[in-house]
Amino acid sequence: MAHTAATARLEARISPELHSMLKRAAELQGRTLTDFVVSAVQDAAQRAIEQATVIRLSLADQECFAQALLSPPEPTPALKRAFARRSALLRTE
Repeated sequence: MAHTAATARLEARISPELHSMLKRAAELQGRTLTDFVVSAVQDAAQRAIEQATVIRLSLADQECFAQALLSPPEPTPALKRAFARRSALLRTE
């Protein structure tokens, strides 16, 4: 990741106990408190984004998904009617 000048500021009110814990953890890793907290928050943010945007499938589910894409079932009468209604609505707009 490219390093850019840090210009945004983040502040948080935390308990003295949490502050002590974070400071101790940072010291154990030989890092500043700011570096430790920013790194931990960045890791948590990346995990949250990945969990919300990436779909993980088992090998069996991957094969089932690929098969559905390669050989989709025939559209049902209800799906055909819905598609026809949608097409008609789009033409009238």
